[in-house]
Amino acid sequence: MVIPINGSWLVLSIALMLSSHGMIITAQHQEVNYDTNDPHRTAYHFQPPQNWMNDPNGPLVYKGIYHLFYQYNPNGAFWQPDIVWAHSTSTDLINWTPQPIALTPSEPYDINGCWSGSTTILPGDIPAILYTGFSNQKYEVQNLALPKNLSDPYLKEWTKVPLNPLMVVTPNNNHSFNASSIRDPTTAWRLADGKWRLIIGTHQGKRGIAVLYTSKDFATWNYVERFFHSAEDNGMWECPDFFPVYVGKSLGADISVIVFGWVNESLTQTEFMIKGWFGIQAIPRTIVLDQSGKQLVQWPVKEVETLREKNHVEWLSQVIKGGSLIEISGITSSQADVEISFKVPDLTYVEELDQTWTNPQILCSLKGTSIEGGLGPFGLLTLASTGLEEYTAIFFRIFKGPNKYVVLMCSDPSRSTLNPTTDKLSFGTFVDVDPEDLSLRTLIDHSIVESFGANGKSCITTRVYPTLAINDKTKLYAFNYGTVNVNITKLNAWSMKKAQINLSKNMEYHNEEHKDEL
Repeated sequence: MVIPINGSWLVLSIALMLSSHGMIITAQHQEVNYDTNDPHRTAYHFQPPQNWMNDPNGPLVYKGIYHLFYQYNPNGAFWQPDIVWAHSTSTDLINWTPQPIALTPSEPYDINGCWSGSTTILPGDIPAILYTGFSNQKYEVQNLALPKNLSDPYLKEWTKVPLNPLMVVTPNNNHSFNASSIRDPTTAWRLADGKWRLIIGTHQGKRGIAVLYTSKDFATWNYVERFFHSAEDNGMWECPDFFPVYVGKSLGADISVIVFGWVNESLTQTEFMIKGWFGIQAIPRTIVLDQSGKQLVQWPVKEVETLREKNHVEWLSQVIKGGSLIEISGITSSQADVEISFKVPDLTYVEELDQTWTNPQILCSLKGTSIEGGLGPFGLLTLASTGLEEYTAIFFRIFKGPNKYVVLMCSDPSRSTLNPTTDKLSFGTFVDVDPEDLSLRTLIDHSIVESFGANGKSCITTRVYPTLAINDKTKLYAFNYGTVNVNITKLNAWSMKKAQINLSKNMEYHNEEHKDEL
């Protein structure tokens, strides 16, 4: 989800997030005395004190205050159909204060859940929420809510308008897609013709679709018959987004669109029912186009750097011999920010790229941390135990293709934990970068490792749950398990302070009748 800057958008790019609302689990209200010493709770990533959280919804700036809404179950650490919109505010995107729940199921059109959506800033600086409701007829319909008090910068109360639902698909109005699978309206934009436009995700069988709606007054919406965008073999498109992307002169530039993303868990549902919490948000990221205009670049917002401790570790030059590792000591390895740059002095012994290796994720599984290569794997061993029984590796490998060198970036959690039930799937991406000069930034926060390769051209986020490498028992290493030496040209590593996030344990459950008119 993207923070809207204003109501008029320059439409340049489309980004689609394919995800799942999760498994429906029936459970009674869960009384949880959560463990404040849980080693897997994060220190500076956004999460509520307890219970289930998923999609970030409608982030915006209003009267100098950042707002983040998100899907939340106040009754336990499981997904349930009658989901609500929880709400927190911030002045810096890092420290967050809980606010009253913004939207709860209360009307026939959303009685089975207030599902994901967005916010748009209307003329007059009026924030407006558009969200999907799951109706008493089991249809997914789109609804509008407005602030009850525009003078309140914290937007604590919201009113559902009497005109709801504003967008309805039924078997009788000749739409060719399922009325129970059309959801997650985007922030709207307005063009020179004065019409508002937004897109919503849906599908026809295995074909993923973004459909377009238009409106002159933000109240009456018309379906546009021609699909806005679609693709075969994608299935249901959830949380589509459509927003401008600018060419950025530098990372974290003022003209970038800040994006939020939900990070799923990989423990079993039963384990999280016991823990009493589920889900976190990634660190907000800026997103721009690089100077070529062809490559999206993501980077953590600058504000996260305010959590860096003053004392840090710095290496100006270091050689990592083939088959070796070097400990990065002097910081809190379970709660850190690490920037490291590598230079490859010799490309003579690069492995040949098999032409069947077209899927980087599969290639990362085939060529994991323990598989010796020529140039690589080299990178970081994060959340490592003293005896290396556990670690999560973030690394590069370099291959020689038919016309150019190919850089592979991988996250390998195959040895991240001794817990046998945890998902340990590797992730990977090809990086469009000079193989002789590589950079990696990694944010480590107890159970999450966010990595940004080549100044943000490639990003991988991994959830892991160590059993040995926890808190002060965590180690951090730079490593090179290839045969060729690699130079570290620069390394900076910081311990990270704990952010102040949603400290109120009992979030107010706000559910009152909404009678104000649009």
